[in-house]
Amino acid sequence: MGHADQFGLLKLDDIDPQETREWTDALSGVVDHAGPQRADYLLEKLGEHASHLGLGKRPHPYSAYQNTIAAHAQPPYPGNRAIEERLTAILRWNALAMVVRANKAYGELGGHLASYASAAEIFEVGFHHFFRADSADRKGDLVFFQPHSAPGVYARAFLEGRLTEDQLGRYRQEVDGGGLCSYPHPWLMPEFWQFPTGSMGIGPISAIYQARFLRYLEHRGLAQTAGRRVWGVFGDGEMDEPESLAALSLAAREKLDNLTFVINCNLQRLDGPVRGNGQVINELEALFSGAGWNVVKVIWGSEWDALFARDKHHALLKRFAAMVDGEYQTLGAKDGDYNLSRFFHQDPELKALVAGMSAADIDGLRRGGHDFRKLHAAFQAAAEHPDRPTVILAKTKKGYGMGDAGESRMTAHQQKKLDIDALRAFRQRFSLPIDDAALESMSFYKPAEDSPEMIYLRERRAALGGYLPRRATTAPKLAVPPLEQYGRFALEPDDREVSTTTGVVRLFTNLIKDRTVGPRVVPIVADEARTFGMANLFRQIGIYSPLGQLYEPEDAGSMLYYKECRDGQLLEEGITEAGAMASWTAAATSYSVNGEPMLPFYIYYSMFGFQRVGDMIWAAADQRARGFLIGATAGRTTLSGEGLQHQDGTSQLVAATVPNCRAYDPAFISEAAVIIDHGARAMLDEQRDEFYYITVNNENYAQAPLPASAHGDVIRGMYRFGERGTDTGDRARVRLLGSGPILREVIAAAELLARDWNVRSEIWSVTSFPELARDARECERQQLFGGKADARSHVAQCLDGDAPVVAATDYVRAYAQLIAPYVSARYIALGTDGFGRSDTRGALRRFFGIDRHHIVASALQSIDPALHARALEQYGLRADMAAAWER
Repeated sequence: MGHADQFGLLKLDDIDPQETREWTDALSGVVDHAGPQRADYLLEKLGEHASHLGLGKRPHPYSAYQNTIAAHAQPPYPGNRAIEERLTAILRWNALAMVVRANKAYGELGGHLASYASAAEIFEVGFHHFFRADSADRKGDLVFFQPHSAPGVYARAFLEGRLTEDQLGRYRQEVDGGGLCSYPHPWLMPEFWQFPTGSMGIGPISAIYQARFLRYLEHRGLAQTAGRRVWGVFGDGEMDEPESLAALSLAAREKLDNLTFVINCNLQRLDGPVRGNGQVINELEALFSGAGWNVVKVIWGSEWDALFARDKHHALLKRFAAMVDGEYQTLGAKDGDYNLSRFFHQDPELKALVAGMSAADIDGLRRGGHDFRKLHAAFQAAAEHPDRPTVILAKTKKGYGMGDAGESRMTAHQQKKLDIDALRAFRQRFSLPIDDAALESMSFYKPAEDSPEMIYLRERRAALGGYLPRRATTAPKLAVPPLEQYGRFALEPDDREVSTTTGVVRLFTNLIKDRTVGPRVVPIVADEARTFGMANLFRQIGIYSPLGQLYEPEDAGSMLYYKECRDGQLLEEGITEAGAMASWTAAATSYSVNGEPMLPFYIYYSMFGFQRVGDMIWAAADQRARGFLIGATAGRTTLSGEGLQHQDGTSQLVAATVPNCRAYDPAFISEAAVIIDHGARAMLDEQRDEFYYITVNNENYAQAPLPASAHGDVIRGMYRFGERGTDTGDRARVRLLGSGPILREVIAAAELLARDWNVRSEIWSVTSFPELARDARECERQQLFGGKADARSHVAQCLDGDAPVVAATDYVRAYAQLIAPYVSARYIALGTDGFGRSDTRGALRRFFGIDRHHIVASALQSIDPALHARALEQYGLRADMAAAWER
């Protein structure tokens, strides 16, 4: 017999308490006489035997609501806790003053008090004892900081002398320079922040793939990374983001024991409890342990140890198991009297347990995440645990120390200001040496340089290699081989019909053969490497696996067999665009993170890039990533049979919004070769903080050569491909622009105009509308605001005059319209607005109005209405056809 508890789990009644006691006493005896490892072994064997008997699994996928590390198993604390507590109090004050001062002065800047208040001890245990910085002889640890706790990191950097009082006073005021950004942003503070974590969920998955990339570098013999560790401090509410949990199994599968998550379980997200009707700590324990992680819970502070020692019948644990987080939040917000009456005195055993304790004593019962000893024990256990990543679940209070102004309150996250009474209460609680005048003016406090606190702070960081966060901005330069050495086939193509996807894969495959750059090339694919013509890389460079290959592949007898190896160069991530993107970011930032420049090529279905993981691409841009994103099977009509969900008409437009992304849509492999060569030199030799997005397609056609004179214009965004029609000495009557595979439709349209309509036209290959638009915007800015009044953009130079312009692409019309404001002549943009669908390429292009006949009709409409009318009739074009995408 049994009943379900409030979590819906079956709880069985104890029909024989004496027998139960005999079993539990026996287990206690094993622990006492043979140790915990023997007890764990016996439990494992009993579980195995239970499964043979068909008894099913454990009733709970989590342990009791208590600390994982028992009090008697805690190692001695290695630091001076009294000094560390004083330093933490000072940091709390300076972080609070920074936010409150900014909002008192302006009232609109925002900022966060409560998150750092809950996480201060977590950060300080790491800073004092575990977070190693880069030093002269070794690279340090990688730390992903909880973004809302940035004020606390700034406050520490102020004490360290790395930030000035003026900078703290300009929190969230960056426009004039010298201010501090809201969250960790390497783009805005390139020598300070290492990882952007402000977008919830991106930090956890990025941390996992950074830890994995450290192993990749080690196993390939490119860097010594064995002593380095990745730490990630995240929020419990953040774990609801799909990306936060997306790669947990990879971390366990690849035994990333160089990785530790510390989840600040203050039980609150922005609006209220993370799990008001449940227990988020138990839920997270089940998730992480189920994925194969080592879980260490830090729930109760040292003040609870004596209570647990006296609690022989586990009354506390029974009560804790029956509570939900909404109740914990309420108890956390109330005083000792309330906790005595509403928690301890509701149960006779608990009442007896706290007999003689005052309300003040109850107030002093801290949560484990605010206890240096408990946290240090957990950090140490994580650092020493082999073969598995570790997650520390540290229970804290949001707004800890803010009292009635925010401690465990629903409104804690929105709290930006404190009145004078709240400030006085804060000062008293943390024994801050701040007088009334400094309190009222919210002055920052810094102890004397020769004070015990400052000496201790400097000594602890010196022992760990120096200060952090700190970001390296350069890496050794790499010499890229001449383009002719690896790309001559592209510049001087033969008559074979191939796709630009095939050509780009061949380009970076050839680049891998170079002795200098080759080992630094990191090919990455989520899946479908064979689709992109990369199967030859399986055997040539191998697929990275830390385990090697423990099986004989089914295709072992073929030339292109599936080869996994410990020193493999190709990263085949499986069906996870988010994981592949995180892997690309780790490689693309290796020049800074590891001092090892890499050149990653992530190739994927273009629809599943900016549309699917655009937030991660934006974070990579913030992180100053360097590498190539290859959007394959790009465009809305080139991937003809796959239909709406796969056909991409927008990625180029979205790419244009990322400031340091240089996006190109080449029509021919020769153009792509010039772009890749230029990008590789810019990133590896010139060390520019930019990355390249290149869209390629799967349509086979004859490739065109590219004269050396056109290389520069390819990079600028457009070059004159040619013209069609009789050369009478007159100017062309129309200019036709095309990109990607639609350039071939433009060329065909020019031939029809010349043959059937006696219209001469210029043909322009536009490799990048975004680059053209950026250049034109900058020239316009120079003209408007007192710069170079005679500045002329590349667009203006190429499309000078009044000849009408028709632009056609495989993307939405807004893509080609990026340059419309900068063209003085009439400008018509054709594109693939609306949803895609399955059909042949020809049918799709006619449907969307970007085929040769629609281009001809558009050109004639801008020249002669009569010719336009004849063309509509001749080609069978109707208004309802042209507008079909609108429906």
